[in-house]
This record gives sequence, structure tokens and C-alpha cells, in this order.
Amino acid sequence: MYQADDSAPICDQAKTTCPYCGVGCGVTATIEGGAITAVEGDRQHPANYGRLCVKGSALHETLGQQGRLTRPWVDGAEVDWDTALDAVASRLTAIRNEHGNQALAAYLSGQLLTEDYYVANKLFKGFLGTPHLDTNSRLCMASAVAGYKRAFGADAVPCCYEDLEEAELVVLVGSNLAWNHPVLYQRIKVAKTRNPLMRVVVIDPRVTDSCEIADLYLGLKPGSDARLFNGLLSWMAAKGKLDELYLTRHTQGFDEALAAAREEASDLESVAADCDLDAEALETFFYWFASQLHVVTLYSQGVNQSSSGTDKCNAIINCHLAGGKLGLPGAGPFSITGQPNAMGGREVGGLANQLAAHMDYHTPGAIDRVTRFWRTASLMPTLPEGPGHKAVELFSAIERGEVQALWVMATNPAVSLPDAARVRAALAKCPLVIVSECVTDTDLLAYADIVLPASSWSEKDGTVTNSERCISRQRGLLPPPGEARHDWWIMCEVAKRLGYGEAFAYAHPSEIFDEHARLSGFENAAEPAGARRLFDISGLAGLDRAAYDALAPIQWPVTAQAPRGTARLFEDGHFATDNGLARLVPITPRGPEQRLSAARPLRLNTGRIRDQWHTMTRTARAPRLMNHRAEPFIEVHPDDAEAYGVADQRLAVLSSEAGEYRARVRVAKSQRAGEVFVPMHWSDRFTKQARSGALISGYTDPLSGQPESKHGAVALAPLSTAWEATLLVSEALSEALSDAAPWCESDYWARIPMRGCQRWQLASGQVEHDWLERLAAWLPEAATLWCEDAGDGRLRAAAVRNGRLCWWAMVGPPAELPGLAWLEQRFNDAELSDTHRRRLLAGCDDGAADTGPTICSCHQVGQKAIVSAIRDGDTSVEALGARLACGTQCGSCIPELKSLLEEERTHARTKPTPETQVA
Repeated sequence: MYQADDSAPICDQAKTTCPYCGVGCGVTATIEGGAITAVEGDRQHPANYGRLCVKGSALHETLGQQGRLTRPWVDGAEVDWDTALDAVASRLTAIRNEHGNQALAAYLSGQLLTEDYYVANKLFKGFLGTPHLDTNSRLCMASAVAGYKRAFGADAVPCCYEDLEEAELVVLVGSNLAWNHPVLYQRIKVAKTRNPLMRVVVIDPRVTDSCEIADLYLGLKPGSDARLFNGLLSWMAAKGKLDELYLTRHTQGFDEALAAAREEASDLESVAADCDLDAEALETFFYWFASQLHVVTLYSQGVNQSSSGTDKCNAIINCHLAGGKLGLPGAGPFSITGQPNAMGGREVGGLANQLAAHMDYHTPGAIDRVTRFWRTASLMPTLPEGPGHKAVELFSAIERGEVQALWVMATNPAVSLPDAARVRAALAKCPLVIVSECVTDTDLLAYADIVLPASSWSEKDGTVTNSERCISRQRGLLPPPGEARHDWWIMCEVAKRLGYGEAFAYAHPSEIFDEHARLSGFENAAEPAGARRLFDISGLAGLDRAAYDALAPIQWPVTAQAPRGTARLFEDGHFATDNGLARLVPITPRGPEQRLSAARPLRLNTGRIRDQWHTMTRTARAPRLMNHRAEPFIEVHPDDAEAYGVADQRLAVLSSEAGEYRARVRVAKSQRAGEVFVPMHWSDRFTKQARSGALISGYTDPLSGQPESKHGAVALAPLSTAWEATLLVSEALSEALSDAAPWCESDYWARIPMRGCQRWQLASGQVEHDWLERLAAWLPEAATLWCEDAGDGRLRAAAVRNGRLCWWAMVGPPAELPGLAWLEQRFNDAELSDTHRRRLLAGCDDGAADTGPTICSCHQVGQKAIVSAIRDGDTSVEALGARLACGTQCGSCIPELKSLLEEERTHARTKPTPETQVA
């Protein structure tokens, strides 16, 4: 902490971690006057070395007390903490006494810190005696976990981030790294510049921004990943590209795995046909993979979110084992997780099929070992005898009435789970729903009987583990607002009221971490080599509070033998199986369970977009993150757009067996014909009917329990509209209207937060005859300015009161909108000038530049400004960055900048000359 002079405010800088994806970037936050005023990447953190993506760089913009939960609620009424905690304890006890331990359940999140996770697992599995504790990490990485366990005997990611930079070949499978893990993408991009021999292969049904650095793109048919990698294994064997010595010394099951691969993928041409790929391109990939030792295959949701996701993971791992491509620098099958602490949740037993410290129910002696470790002087835990319900099945059990009480922490299953209507019906039926949440703006709260205000990022204090097994401190920098409390504290207080206070007498998260570290090493060293748990951080046990506060990032295992951590696993070729040998698994590929039909002929893919996170409860608080993709959308190939009668930027409807989705069409050649893509982020808080989970049926992988979110079956049709309108409403007026905005009765609406106002995009199939009358019915402030063309139904209007802009409206397609930056500023004017008032209906100053759709979110640079700069002679990304600053911070927009440069080059080549015009 420093103070420049007596009059200057105290300024402090503190290190923490980003709460978004599994990269686990270090963050340096600047704190002034009790608020975080800026963030930047931590230059010393090994995950990012100072880099941040646009979401991370906007973290300080997502803070503030507006919209935060600050007091507990019971049955719809605010109460004090004692009343709320007593209600939780008494109602859980009543249900347990009447229906048994297994009537209780918890559903957690990769947003929780490891210490929160540990206490939850201990309370529910150890002392409430229910196995039904699962996590939303089930939705993103459970198949990767199951695949690692089958192959290596443990949930152990063998690689580290440095391997991405040391590889000769990086294969991205089902991973749009450029958008979903931008910092790792930038690390690979820099490494590729430094090593011209490095190659990158992208395997994905969609041409994504990650293809910008690809030497080879394979646009495979969705669901055919296992067949492709079976083909690779078969090809390696046929061409003599196996590592026979490695297979003999360190693996088992190769003959069976190869026989299965040959049966399903006997020759290259049939594999290419099954995957809908060019045979020559496929053979190029096979040759590159087989010929290089230093190969990293980085895979994510595109592989995992499948009814056969575990098999796909093992098909990838089989190829690495067969070629001896792991356990050395720049090599290995690398699952990249989607949440900041998905790995930490796995460590403490956050999945329903786990106990704690990477022990499973079937691990010999595990139940007894954990029972003895958690036993106190007067309390004996009662652990379940077997696994509980995984996420999708958990909500089915609630629907059946088997589970009577559910405690949800830091997640939004009313939006994120498949078959969302069924999930909501189950929540409405559940006798007791307890929700620990930090914000009021979440769909789940409508189903809650008890709401407990929890701390959030910048307030929570503990640890997280990223995708490369690196444990980092996420430090509490600010006090929680109002009466919000930390999740671990809330659960400990409930435990005390249940009679378990002795086992939950923690005063600080450092004490929880210490217990977690001790359990990880408990009786581990005494086990035979094949039975020892790879997850062991006993070298971090015994840290006092000061040492815990100062804990530097470190990769597990951390033991007496490896006190500085372990960057890379399996370097000695010894695995965590009974005999120390890795297992190759025979794979028989299976197609998606959600089958296409004449009624639903299109394959649906869902996923993340660049500037949003999960259900937008955090990112939507930073208006600039809404600019890149302001509305939910349906990405459609041009041929399908023509075939199904939809048009770019017009509204359309997707329908499936499970539900319906309404959004704006984006026609894109990057999308394969016969397939569509929708983002997963929008919820009922931001749009009428654009929850991706409403389109996905509840099919899951039988081994991992992970839903088949990448393989929906849908029909596409235009949304019939008589009109479209844009409405901007001041924050003050929005707060007065609350959730009762009358225009939400429209057939389509999307709410887009802006600085100082809320933007609404509206549409309906009902003809509106008098727009001024309709606006008067919707809004308490009457229009003071308007211009109308009754002939074509166009209107612009605005209301000004006491010199301030209250609302602004335009009836007409969004393509006719002016750039909204000028109007956004007017909502923040304390009093409109006469000039600005005269220009309100135009929506811009006379001669003001419309910069177009935002491309660079970091510096708010629009498409029109970029195109203008290109036409003025800035014909490289570097030149655009020098002029406009776009692409100079996180780099996520560089692929789009390159696309615009190429489009302009094409335009320049095809533009008629005066001579050709005359001719």
C-alpha cells in the first residue's frame, strides 16, 4: 500500500485470480477508496504472465452493489441470519427424519472456491449422509474425468501450459480456444511465431476464430470424433508409426483397442467418408500426428458434451499412448476445463461419484479412511455406501419425489441444464429449495424457499485449481456488501445448528485448506505404489495463516518428495493403476442419441461466445461486453437460410422435441450446411425465449453422466413479425418499471444493458395501428418529440423531462439504427443541450461517425471505423492497431480483423474500374 501525499487517496494493489474460464489467469487489482478501480494481468502468474482476455480486463466493471443480494430471505420475506440459518437446519432435519438421508441433495458450481467445495462435500456426504451432491462441472468436463480414470487410473491431467509452447504439433479438438480460452490461444500463437516448425490443426464442425493460426482445418461431421481417432490409431499401426517399446513397457489393452479401431475404421477412405472429410486432408493430419513425438491434443466441450463423450476422450488418449506421446515436454492429451475451479471441485469430491481427495466409493478402503479422518472426539460421520445422482438424473429424482430438499450454490440450473422445462417443473415441485446466490438477477430465485446472500469474486477468500493442476489464491479484496457471507461460513453455521459444530469449527479458510491438504496425503505414502493417489498436496499442510495468504501458484502433486510441485505427470511411464500400466480402451463409436428426422432435420450445436460467461449474471454488468454479440443468435449456413426461408439479421425460431428458441439469424459460411449453432448464455432475464437448454433433450453419457449438449435435433423457420422496434429506457425509469415491463408481452424481446440505460429489441406478429398510443401505454413519460411515417409504419420518438432523456424509440428493423454510442451518452447527460435535443430523433450529432458493430471490445472499436481505416491504407492488423488500438490488448478480435482485411482485399479486386463500367 502506498500514499503519494497527504491529500491523495490510499491506493493498494493486490494479486488474485480471474473467476472465468479454466485457464486460471492471475490478476492484479488496484483498490482505491474501498473499490477496485482497475485490473490488469499478473505478470508473475505462470498461467498468463500478464495477459488477460476482454472479460478479465473488464472485471472491475462487473462490481458494485446494484443487483446484489444483501439479506437472507425465507418464504419471500427478508429475515436476519439467525432466522434463515435456523430455517435451513430445521427444514433439512424434518425432511431427513421423514424421508431419510437420501432425500437431501446439493448442486454446486465451479464458481465456488475449493474451501467452499470441501465444506459442502464434508457436510452433505460426511454428516448428512447423502451421496447426492453434484456440480455444474458435470456439464463441461465429466467425460474428460471418466476418460482419464479409465486410461490412467486417476483423474490426472498429464500436461502443463508450457507443453503448448514446446509442442511441434498442437491439435485443437472441439475447442474454440480463441474465444473460450483466449490467453492460451495467444500463448500458442506467440509460440508458433517463435517456432516456424510448429503446426496447428483445428478439428471442429465450425470454422471458428481459432482457425486463424491453423495449418490444417478438418471440418468433421458432428459426433464423428471417435471414428476419426480410431482411424488415426489404425493408420498408425498400418504405417509402422507405433511406439512398440512404450506400448510394451507402460501400457495394456493395445491389441483389443486396435482390433476395435480396425473394425470400425479399417481404411482411410471410409473414415474420411464417415467424418465427411477430404481424404487427402485427413491423411495429412494422420501423418503429422504419427510423425511427431511432441504432440498436444487439446480438447474441450466439443468432445465432452456427448452421449459418448468418454469414449471420444479415450479414443484420443489411445493415440497418444500408442505413439508414446505423453510424459515428456510438449506432449499429451490435455483436457481444458470451462470453469475457474472445476479442477478444485474434483479434488475435494464435488462430483456425485466421488468421496474426497480423489477417492471414489469403489476405491478399496476409501469410505473407512475418510470416515476415520473426519471423525472428531464426539462425532462419527456416516458416509454413503455408494455414488449419488449425477446432475441430470438428480433433477429427475426431484421430479419423481425421491429428493425432497435441494441446496443450490453459485449456479443457475433453471437455465444451464438440458430439458430446461422439465428441470423447472422439478424445482417447482421440490418441497425445499435453498439457494446460495450473490445476485438478484437469476432465473433460479423464483423457485427458492430460502435465499442466502453469498459473497462473490473480489470478496471470496480461498484457492482455485486451473486446468493444468495449478493451485492459486483467489484473495478477498473487498468486504461483502450488506449481510452477504462466504459460502463456507454459511454451511458451517448450518452444521452447528444440526449438531455438527465440532467438525465444522473453522475460523478462516486457511484452516479448511489445511484439512483438505492433510486428507489428500492421509495414509497415502503407506499405500502400495499402484494404490497411491496422484492428487496429494500434503506438502502444503501446516501452512499458518500468513503462509496461506502468501501462497504462490503451485501445481500438484505437492509432497515431501516434490515440495515445489509437479509440472508434468507420468514422466517415468508409471500410472495410477493397480499394475502401473496405462490402459488403451477399445472404442466402438456411437452416433448422437438425439436423432435427426424429417420434422427436425438440422443438427444443433451450442457453445460459448467471446465476451460472455455462463448465464451472464456477471458479464452483463459490464455494458461493453454486450456489444460484440448484443442479442441471442442462430448461426446458419447460406444454403440452409435459403432452404428454410430465413434471412440474415431477421428473426427465426428453432424448435426441438424439448422446446423452442427465438433469436436473430446470422448467416455464415463458417457454419456447415445442415447444422446450426446457438450460444448458451441467454436466460429469461435477458430475452423472452432463447435458452439453449430448452432445445436439448436430457440424454447423457452412461459413464460420465455428461449431457449431449452439442448434438440437438431441431427445425428452423422464420418468426412471423408485423413490426420490429428498438426502445432505450433510462436506468431510473427501468428501475421504476422493475420486472413488469409491459412490452415483454411481445413475441420477441431481448434486453441489452448499456451505460445509463437499458436497450430493448422488440418484435411482434400483431399489427400496431397507433405507435404513440402504444408507447403511452407502455411508458409513464409521454413522448415529447416524434416523427412518424404512417405509410410504412416507421416512427422515431423520445421523451425528455426536466432536461433529461427518459426514453428513445425507433419502430423499424435494427439495420436502420444509428450507432447507439451517441444516444447512450445522452442518457448520462445531467441536462440535454439544445443542440443535442434537436438531434435526438436522428440519434446522432450532425456529421458524427457511426462506428458500426463492435469488433474490439477492449477499446470499443466498431466495424465501420475499421473498414474505413483499411480503405485509408491500413492494410495490416498492426497498422489498424496503431491507428485504432484494436487488437492491441487481449488479441481476441484479431481473427475478425483479419477477416475484414481479407473481405476488403476481395472487394478491391472485384470492384469495377471506370473502364469496365464503360464497357
